[in-house]
Amino acid sequence: MNPTMNPTDSLVACLAPSPHVEADHPGICALAERVTAGLGDTRERAVALYYAVRDGFRYDPYNIELSGRCFRASEVFETGAGFCIGKATLLAAVCRAAGIPARLHFADVRNHLTSPRLRAMMGTDEFVFHGYTELWIEERWRKCTPAFDRRLCEKAGIRALEFDGLEDSVFHPIDLSGRQHMEYLRDRGSHVDVPVEDIFRVWGEVYPGMSGWARQARGGDFEQEARAPAA
Repeated sequence: MNPTMNPTDSLVACLAPSPHVEADHPGICALAERVTAGLGDTRERAVALYYAVRDGFRYDPYNIELSGRCFRASEVFETGAGFCIGKATLLAAVCRAAGIPARLHFADVRNHLTSPRLRAMMGTDEFVFHGYTELWIEERWRKCTPAFDRRLCEKAGIRALEFDGLEDSVFHPIDLSGRQHMEYLRDRGSHVDVPVEDIFRVWGEVYPGMSGWARQARGGDFEQEARAPAA
C-alpha cells in the first residue's frame, strides 16, 4: 500500500494496525481502553487519548537510532519516551485501537528554541519530517501535536499545546516570553504509516553527520538543556 494518503482515501486503512502504528499491541490496546473507559463520543475519547500521550510519555529528541525502531508506537509505549514522530505514531495507534481513524502528517519546521547542544550536533535548527497526528472527528481530519509534554513546556517556557478535538493544534509561533518558537517551512503530506525510507533518505541529505551524532545523542537530557533562559 502506498503510505501517502489524500482526503478522499478510505478510512479503513486509518483504523487498521500497520508496521509502526501498532494498534493491535496488547499494551497499547489496554491503554486505549483504560483512558476512554466511560467516555462517550469520538471527540471526547480523542481528546483524552491526546493528553494521555502528550503528558504520559516524555519528549526526547535524543531517542533516535538508525534501525527505525524509534518510529514504532510500541517503542515509545515500552520506554515511556520518544521524539515527535514516535509520539505521533503512538497517538495514532491508541486512537485506532479505540476505533478512531488516525493517520500521520509530516512537515519541515525551523525550531528557534532548540537546545544549543542539539543544534550543534545537527548543524541546523531545521527539523525535517517533524511529525504530528491527524484524527477523523466529526467528518473532518483534525490536526494535533502530542510531542512536548507539559513538564518540559513548563521548564522551557513554552506554551503547552491544548487540543479540544475541533480546532487544529500545531506549534505556537511564539513562546510564553514572546520569542519566536516554531516556524513551518514545507509540508510532507499525510501517511497511513511512517515513510521510513523517505525520512532516512532526506535526513541523510540534510544531516550528513547523522550517524555520528545519533550515537552521541543517546543518554542526553533534553529536559535539562531546554530550561528557559533568564530574561
